[in-house]
Amino acid sequence: MHRIRICLGSSCYSRGNNVHLSVIQKYIAEHGLEAEIAFSGHLCENLCSEGPILRIDDKIYKEVNLSSLYRILEELRNEDNSNM
Repeated sequence: MHRIRICLGSSCYSRGNNVHLSVIQKYIAEHGLEAEIAFSGHLCENLCSEGPILRIDDKIYKEVNLSSLYRILEELRNEDNSNM
């Protein structure tokens, strides 16, 4: 199971994670990934100047935008599909 944590600190939230939050929730639901992905919000990662921040397992993604978010989610889903 993968763990996705989205930064909900004020800087990341106002720089895009306010939108990314619902995009990730919708993506997980549309692709039936509830059993494979634990999704949660968390407070500041102290990387405000490099936000919006997204953490998947032990990897931190910086300056995430919608385009990179979809790419990240697709890569994660494809990785899981190739391991089946």
